[in-house]
Amino acid sequence: MTDGVDERPDEPAENISGGPGGGGEHIEGEVDDPRPTEGDADTDDGAPATRAEAVVDELGEMYWQKAYGGQAAFECLVRTILSQNTSDKASQPAHDSLMARYGEGADLAESLAAAEQDELAETISSAGLYNQKSETIIRLAGRVVDEYGSADAFDRFVKSEAPDEVRNTLLEMKGVGPKTADCVLLFAGGRNGVFPVDTHVHRIARRMGLAPADADHEEVREAIEAAVPPEKCGFGHTAMIQFGREYCTARKPACLDGPEACPLVEYCDQVGIDELSGEVVDPADVVADD
Repeated sequence: MTDGVDERPDEPAENISGGPGGGGEHIEGEVDDPRPTEGDADTDDGAPATRAEAVVDELGEMYWQKAYGGQAAFECLVRTILSQNTSDKASQPAHDSLMARYGEGADLAESLAAAEQDELAETISSAGLYNQKSETIIRLAGRVVDEYGSADAFDRFVKSEAPDEVRNTLLEMKGVGPKTADCVLLFAGGRNGVFPVDTHVHRIARRMGLAPADADHEEVREAIEAAVPPEKCGFGHTAMIQFGREYCTARKPACLDGPEACPLVEYCDQVGIDELSGEVVDPADVVADD
């Protein structure tokens, strides 16, 4: 355990939510020891009420505890579209190039709504799927301009309206899925209780037994949001992604090197992992074989 949040590592720059432009503020103070004790359902002493909360508390100790919010909503939407089906390391240069070309001294939504697709595709080529993503971004920019008038007005909508209304509105936009909508709610809207589910969170939650092994992304989100206090969902999401990159990888999770290699092994059901053979399968495949 660390003695305080100042000793935790900074969020990596190559992270849709992290780095200097990622927004979010460190939560002051220390976290109670998250390891469950007997009668851990009783939270009067600060012990976590669920295993999922205990996992998130441990992740907060390992990495960071931050309260998110403050990103410009339309830029956050664009940034998340760029990150789809690619790494943050690849999407970050695309975001930077897009902002340099279309965001300086202009309303970003208006500028992108008027962009030539081949020019935008070239600008964001490092993100992959650039033809599809450029088409989506121009279409979304046009809708934002038509319905809200500007990126600033869209930002006010995201930050002031009821979260369910904002989420439903975003999901009605072609090219915006649940993870993208939740990222906008969290990183722009600063809404507590939102736990976006990407491929890392989807894998880890089912592998650890925090959600059913055959749960889809929405079912994982519902399970975690029901089990983790709202104020812990934001950093739980970003820290779980980092844990997935460093320890609980898709093909070779750290536990294959022995229990001591994974700091969260005591919380994990290891669904789909055979330590003896070294075989790793998707947790859903375990259910299918039963």
